[in-house]
Amino acid sequence: MHEINLITTIAFGLTAALVFGLLAKRIGLSPIVGYLVAGLAIGPNTPGFVGDVALAKQLAEIGVILLMFGVGLHFHLSDLLKVKAIAIPGALGQSAAATACALAVAVGLGWSVAAGTVLGIAVSVASTVVLLRVLMDHALVETPEGRVAVGWLVVEDILTVLVLVVLPALAPRGGENIWGTAGIAVLKLAALGAVMAFVGARFVPWLLLRVAALKSGELFTLTVLVIAMAVATVGYLAFGASMALGAFLAGMVVGQSKVSHQAAADALPMRDAFAVLFFVSVGMLFDPLAVLQTPGLVLGLIAVVLVVKPVVALLIVLISGHSLRTGLTVAGGLAQIGEFSFIVAETARMIDLLPEAGHHTLVATAIVSISLNPWLFKRLLALEGWTKGRPRLHAFLNRRVETLGATVNARAAEAVAAPAPERVLIVGYGPVGRTVARRVEEYGLQPLVIDINIDTVLALQAEGKLALYGDATRAAILREAGVERCRYLVTSLPDAAANLGAVRQALTLNPGLTVLARARYLASGGALEEAGAAAVCYDEAEAATALAVVLRAHLKAGGATLASPPASA
Repeated sequence: MHEINLITTIAFGLTAALVFGLLAKRIGLSPIVGYLVAGLAIGPNTPGFVGDVALAKQLAEIGVILLMFGVGLHFHLSDLLKVKAIAIPGALGQSAAATACALAVAVGLGWSVAAGTVLGIAVSVASTVVLLRVLMDHALVETPEGRVAVGWLVVEDILTVLVLVVLPALAPRGGENIWGTAGIAVLKLAALGAVMAFVGARFVPWLLLRVAALKSGELFTLTVLVIAMAVATVGYLAFGASMALGAFLAGMVVGQSKVSHQAAADALPMRDAFAVLFFVSVGMLFDPLAVLQTPGLVLGLIAVVLVVKPVVALLIVLISGHSLRTGLTVAGGLAQIGEFSFIVAETARMIDLLPEAGHHTLVATAIVSISLNPWLFKRLLALEGWTKGRPRLHAFLNRRVETLGATVNARAAEAVAAPAPERVLIVGYGPVGRTVARRVEEYGLQPLVIDINIDTVLALQAEGKLALYGDATRAAILREAGVERCRYLVTSLPDAAANLGAVRQALTLNPGLTVLARARYLASGGALEEAGAAAVCYDEAEAATALAVVLRAHLKAGGATLASPPASA
């Protein structure tokens, strides 16, 4: 009879993941919770079918490689640099605080310092998947606060990569010098980085372009998979680096290629499938009864994730001179743990730095935190509205950013007060706002940007451009920008409520103002028109129109006979 352990493990694992993933999604939880429960269902700690744990671990390793490859593929240093002033110190501070608190809990319950430190590092990093999900659910990905949260998590991911480098050097080996071993590990990492920077960065993009020129989809997909697996394996065998780190570097190199978008599209299905198996394998090793033996540790880690991490993040953001909304967004988004936590824990467990109980504790903490995160995120965002009803409290929490904003705005006061009949107020300086500002200058008009990202305003002023910090839904900021003297206002924010508030406030102060508003969805445009916007541009409609125009051009180029468009088009 054929040995089909591999097939049955994959088949039952994916089937259970689908069933429990659908159930989790149905009740409003992240599918990751369902995948972890699916692993528990086919694991050795529950009755019924038992998958091959050893095979599951190897499949999970492939999942880690593809997860880290995807992280490297989408890692852009420019995105991090835009929010470096808050993301770097914030991530470092929050990670240190969470690690210290988890270490204190673990040591207080009799754990070793080494195991407690690993446990602390594991709970200090959040899940990229969960964070992006809650940001997308609240349309915050493109907002300043959303970019800060993503940049913050990128720094945490980088710290985790560095931890994965150092962990093997800290493994208990009798009589060895830990610092010397760690130093050698860092030198090997530098060597691997140098090889990837000077050889891989030239060879890999060249190879991908040559394979893409063959116009064979399966060969291109195979090439991407080989690069991810080969670099991870060579990094492990030749340089002693973790496979996760090798895969991350491979992703960064592929990301520099001109065909990186196609590589990402090809890698995504493979990554998602093996990522599911990764979470299933984590769940298979979870023993609920073991958690009952250490309830204090589980409750302590849950408190670190759901209380310490959000509170520390909020304090860091407010002290750094950013808004309460930014602080609440970061605090809520990072109040959970996920894939990187398991990667750190699994690496530490394999080298005897973390006992088996640590794995069970982390899985329980992840299930609780991921399940509660959407609810917690929503409640934290609602706190901003609650504080607005208490002006003194709201002013106290925002006092640093308001003080800094007043200082920044004072620098531009004289230029803003100068007569400028052809000035255009632009609310928001994201991708849409930047394009509008550039076009306004090309038309010979003067743009004045209002943005709630203090770093963006400082950068614009450093370039000699007119920019003010503030919330454009507030009359005081619009008056400071001279809205009464302007002819045009363009709102480019992705947030429908913020756009609507800015339009209403501006037209109250200057009824003769011509307002051009952005709306992401067709359904949200009616309120803007009712508020007095002269024109509303819809992201959905503009994308559809642009695609139709491109399609028509290609059809014409191919000699197709086309009907004339209706007069209304």
